[in-house]
Amino acid sequence: MKVVLIRHGITAGNQKKQYIGRTDQPLCEEGIAAIKEIGASSDFQEKTDNLNVRNIFVSPMIRCRQTAEILYPNAEQVVVRDLREMDFGIFEGKNYQDLADSKEYNAWLKTLCEGDVPEGENKADFTQRCCDAFVECLKDYEGESAYFLVHGGTIMAIMAVFCKSDKQYYQWYAENGHGYVVEWDGQEIKLIDQV
Repeated sequence: MKVVLIRHGITAGNQKKQYIGRTDQPLCEEGIAAIKEIGASSDFQEKTDNLNVRNIFVSPMIRCRQTAEILYPNAEQVVVRDLREMDFGIFEGKNYQDLADSKEYNAWLKTLCEGDVPEGENKADFTQRCCDAFVECLKDYEGESAYFLVHGGTIMAIMAVFCKSDKQYYQWYAENGHGYVVEWDGQEIKLIDQV
């Protein structure tokens, strides 16, 4: 089965390099304009067949739902709670400069961002949540192609676990409005293309 994984458009928090997980931010004006441009491009249309998509799995966060409305205007959105971004706890809404003197933040960085986030999630639990949700979405799915409009962290988690590759979690980073086209066999992902 062909699967398309796309990251939401830019928000004000993305522009400020903030940790935005549980905060339900909409797309900013620049984000809306950029997503409209991506959706109108022949390259995006060819790789994702976006105008013919009938349903799309989305995170419940408004930034994902707005992006899906623009890129996949004819698709019914299937909201999947566990596809949401990582909960960054006390780091939420702050960037690395804001957190430079934070003892908790510096301790988390020393774990290579693998440890527990105070009042939030750790990467292992987040990854498990996203991967379980991805598998559940596709378990009884009958279409030839499935579409996901989610978060950067969600895409990295899914790709790092299911794509047999030398790439590590952070190497699967996707820019806003971009992502991957893959083949899913029920257990593994094979990368077809980048979008």
